Amino acid sequence: MTSPLTSPGVLTPGPGSEATVREIIQQPAVWGEAASAIAALRQELDAFLAPLLARPDLRILLTGAGTSAFVGEIAAPALSRLLDRRVEALATTDIVSNPRDYLTEDLPTLLISFARSGNSPESIAATRLADECLTDVSHLVLTCDRVGGLYREHEGREKSMTVLMPERSNDEGFAMTSSFTSMLLSCLLILGGENDSAVSALAAAATSVIQSRQQAIRQLAANGYDRIVYLGSGPLTGLARESALKLLELTAGRVVTYFDSALGFRHGPKAVLDDRTLVLVYVSSDPYTRQYDLDIIAELRSTQNPDSVIAIAAEPLPSTHGESWVLEGLTGLNDAYLAVGYVVVAQILGLSFALQLGTTADNPFPGGDVNRVVQGVSIHPLAPVAGEAAVTSTRP
Repeated sequence: MTSPLTSPGVLTPGPGSEATVREIIQQPAVWGEAASAIAALRQELDAFLAPLLARPDLRILLTGAGTSAFVGEIAAPALSRLLDRRVEALATTDIVSNPRDYLTEDLPTLLISFARSGNSPESIAATRLADECLTDVSHLVLTCDRVGGLYREHEGREKSMTVLMPERSNDEGFAMTSSFTSMLLSCLLILGGENDSAVSALAAAATSVIQSRQQAIRQLAANGYDRIVYLGSGPLTGLARESALKLLELTAGRVVTYFDSALGFRHGPKAVLDDRTLVLVYVSSDPYTRQYDLDIIAELRSTQNPDSVIAIAAEPLPSTHGESWVLEGLTGLNDAYLAVGYVVVAQILGLSFALQLGTTADNPFPGGDVNRVVQGVSIHPLAPVAGEAAVTSTRP
C-alpha cells in the first residue's frame, strides 16, 4: 500500500513542515480511533452524564483557548439543537479575565474543557474559577495529553471525568490540526451519541480532499493573494474563525485573514475585499441557512473575480450559483459534523501558503514571538467582593 505521504497529489513536506503535513494527512484514521475510544467509554460516560443531563436547570459551558475555544463555538449551536437545551461556548480567556461577568448565574453547571496539551495557564485557571464562583459544577475534560496539567488536575477527581484523544492527535506541529478535529468529533459523539456512518463518511470525504484537491489548493496559494476571507453561518462561523487562524499562524502573519458570518460580512467587513482577496464560503446543510450562504456567494461572484470565491459544500450548488468544491457523501450531516471535514481544506490551504512563502510550518515563529503553548500569562487571584456571600468550592 502506498504511504499517504508519498501518494500522487499529496503535499510533499518542505523543510520544517513534516509534522504539520503528517498531522493533517493522518486525520481520517485518527477519527476512527477517537470514535472507537468513545464507544469503549460509553458506559462510563453515560453514568457520568445522565444524572447531569436529567437536570432541566443544568447549564452546559464549552470552553478552551484559541483553537480549543473554537471547538466549542462550532459544537455549541449544534448541541443546543440535539439536546434541546441551552449550550454555550465561552473561552477560558474570557472566564479568567471576567469570571464575575460570565459565571454570574449560580446554576448547576457542566463545564466541558478542550485542550491540546492542557498546559496553557488559562486551562486550569478556568476550571478552578468555576469551582470558586459556582456552588455545583462538574467537569468533562477532553484533551490530547495525559501528562498535561489539565488532565492531571482532573483525572480521578470527584465530579470530573477526563477523556483522552488518540495519542497521535497530540500535534507536534505549531498549529492544531488533528487535535482540533479529534476533540470536536469526540464532543459530538459523546453528547450527541455515536454515529459510525458520519465518522466513516467524514473519513472518506477528507481522504478524497487530501488526494484530489492538492493541485487546486496549491494553485490558489501560488496566485498571489494577500488577503483571505472565510465565511460561514451558525456552527460554520466558528469554523471560519478557526480557518482564518490556521492560515494566519502557518504563514506567521504574512497573509492577512478575516472571518465572519454570511450575513454579518455585509455590515462593514466587506471593505476588506480587493482584487487580491480570496474568499472561501462554507455552505450549510440546513436548507434555511443555506439560502443566506448562496446569497453571499452569488453577490461576491458578481462583484469579485468568480475564480476568487470558493464555495465548500456537501452537495453541488444550484446551477445559477456556479461550481463548488463538494465533499462527497456528507449530504444531510449537521453543520458541526461538516466542520470536521471542511476544515481539512483550510488546513491544506494554510500549509500551501506557508510552503509558498517559505515559512517553516512546524515552527512559524522561531524567535518565540508566538508560542505553541501560550506563555507570559499571569493568573491573578480573585479577590472577594464586599457584600458577596462566600462560595464553598467543590474542589477537594
